[in-house]
Amino acid sequence: MYMVTGAPMQGTMLERLKAFLRTCDLDYDESIRFTAALMADDEIIATASLDGSSVKCVAVSPAHQGEDLAAQIMTAVFVQAAQQGLNHLMLYTKPHNQYLFQGFGFHPVIRTADCLLMENRRGGLSDFLSRIPASVQSPVGCIVAHCNPFTLGHRYLIETAASECAHVYVFILSEDRGMFSPDERMRMAREACQDILNVSFHPTGPYMVSSSTFPSYFIKDKVRVCDVHCDLDIRLFGERIAPALGITRRYVGTEPGCAVTERYNRRMRELLPHFGVSLIEVERKASGGSPISASRVRQLLSAGRTDELALLLPNAALELIQSNRHAAGGITDKLL
Repeated sequence: MYMVTGAPMQGTMLERLKAFLRTCDLDYDESIRFTAALMADDEIIATASLDGSSVKCVAVSPAHQGEDLAAQIMTAVFVQAAQQGLNHLMLYTKPHNQYLFQGFGFHPVIRTADCLLMENRRGGLSDFLSRIPASVQSPVGCIVAHCNPFTLGHRYLIETAASECAHVYVFILSEDRGMFSPDERMRMAREACQDILNVSFHPTGPYMVSSSTFPSYFIKDKVRVCDVHCDLDIRLFGERIAPALGITRRYVGTEPGCAVTERYNRRMRELLPHFGVSLIEVERKASGGSPISASRVRQLLSAGRTDELALLLPNAALELIQSNRHAAGGITDKLL
């Protein structure tokens, strides 16, 4: 036996990997950035992959079960993660795989009937929440947003929540997959709202994920992927995060132009009350007859129509974009 790796796999080896995963009732996740495959007689017999700090697509050939191949392939992934400085790993899997991955140092965070979230840090979520100061007054509100970039629409949603709550937690997605980095998005939000005193800003860490990072490779009914993701995310928020911070209200903007987000909002309306949390939907702030959205801003940036941004963005976001333009002699590649 020998090991083959790719960052990620390409060409013929990628096609062979996809075919092998199909024999194990898994799909290849296109966001994978590193794969280790254990080979025997020029055939894949076990594999595991990394997408950032998420372990994905772990599979062992049914013909080689009981040969301790999972340990070998997981070790290869752990070594790669360590080389990248990734010491906090996450794993989504089917609930019946819990004991398998516990043997590799993973601990359950939250589970639903369809999905289990695990991490290789015991008490990781509790430690994450303990670093966030709890509000001593109520009611307490919460907003979870990408802010890619932070717009006047985000500002309006935060203003509304802050006017109705003693304190508002704003969680900004930590994933680094958008036009703006997590640090840039956090900086824009804090600077744009520094006059709103009962608001605090925090990264989501790996505990409030977006649909773009939720893995679906082990879910056969692709029509249900959105609901499976929603149910896991909402249960984690309602069962673990909201009680720890005393959150009783979650604020969202209406989503007339995004069917996926509207579906998520609808699911929150149904499920959050079971955890003692109300969903408050706020009509989106509009400009020029259209709702202000980060996607609209990104479209203008890609088209070079920066003169139209002043009506959509606070000064903090405008200044960041302007500084990026000057630094690169125009809109940076990162912003396109």
